[in-house]
Amino acid sequence: MVEFKGLPSPDDLLILLTVARLGRFTAVAEALETTHTTISRRITVLDKRLGGRTLARTPQGWELTELGRRAVQAAEGIESSLGSLSARLTNKRESLTGLVRVGASDAFGALFVAPALARLQQDHELLRVELVTATRRLSQNRSGLDLEVVPGTAEAPRIQAVAVTDHVRRLYAGREYIRRRGMPTGVEELAGHSFVGYAESALEVSELAYGRQSVTGEAASFQATSIFPQVEAVRAGAGIGLLPEYVVRGDTGLVPVLHHEIERHVRFWAAARSESMRSPAVRAVVASLIDEARSRQDQLLPRPRVWDGQLE
Repeated sequence: MVEFKGLPSPDDLLILLTVARLGRFTAVAEALETTHTTISRRITVLDKRLGGRTLARTPQGWELTELGRRAVQAAEGIESSLGSLSARLTNKRESLTGLVRVGASDAFGALFVAPALARLQQDHELLRVELVTATRRLSQNRSGLDLEVVPGTAEAPRIQAVAVTDHVRRLYAGREYIRRRGMPTGVEELAGHSFVGYAESALEVSELAYGRQSVTGEAASFQATSIFPQVEAVRAGAGIGLLPEYVVRGDTGLVPVLHHEIERHVRFWAAARSESMRSPAVRAVVASLIDEARSRQDQLLPRPRVWDGQLE
C-alpha cells in the first residue's frame, strides 16, 4: 500500500523523467549539469514524498517501477506545459524544446543524421541537439543517449526500435591497386587479394565485416575503426574494401569490384527506451531521419556499377 505524503516537487518529477530516458544517474547528472549525488538525493526525496520506490536497478540501468511509471506520466505533462510556456514567452510558435542526445555511426551520423537534425532545428529553434558518433551496436547497458541510430540489429531489453533505412555496401579498390594486382573476375579470385576492413578488436557490428577472412579465414591486412580512413586506404591502394555506397558513390578514384556478384544490405535502426520514444522531441528526430533517408534513396541503394576497364 503506497503511503502518499503530498504532491512532489515538479523538479524532482522531471529528474525522474530524465532518469527513465537515460537510465543512469551519471548521464542524468551530466545532462542537468549537477552531480550523481544530487540526482540520487532528489530521487530519494521523491520516493519519500510518493511513499514508495520509483526506480529499480537492473543490468540495463535504472528502470521504472509501477509507481515510477505513474509519476513519469505526470512529469511528461509538466514537460509539455513548460515547452508551451517557453514558446509563448519567447514569442515563437509552439515548438520542440530541450536537449536531445543522439548516437550514430560515424559516416551515417555525419552524412545523414547531422543534416536531418539541422533541418529539424530550423523548424524548432528552441531544440538543442548533441550528436555522438561511433560505429557500434545498440548499447546493452544504457549509454546516456536519448536515441541511438545503429546498423545491423537493434535488440536489447526494454527498447523500441524503428527501421530508418537500408543501405548497400559493395567492394571497391583503388586504381593503383588494380594496376598492380589486377581486377578479380570472379569471387574465387578474391582469395589472392588484400583487404581493407574494420579493426576486428573494435568491430561490434558483424554485418559490416568483409575481408580475406570471409574467403580465406585470414584477417584484413589494413584495419581501421572508422569507415573514413578505410576509404582513404582503399583509394591509396592498400586493398579491396566493402564500402557504403552513400559514402563513395561518384568517387573517381575508386573502381567497382564484382558489383553484380557481391553486395551487402545493412539496415539502420533508431532505438531508444520506451520513455524516450514517447518524448515529442525524440519522435520528431526519428521522423526527420526517416524523411532524410527517403529523400536520398538513390544514394543509399544505387544500382551496381560496371567497370569500364579504364584506369586513367
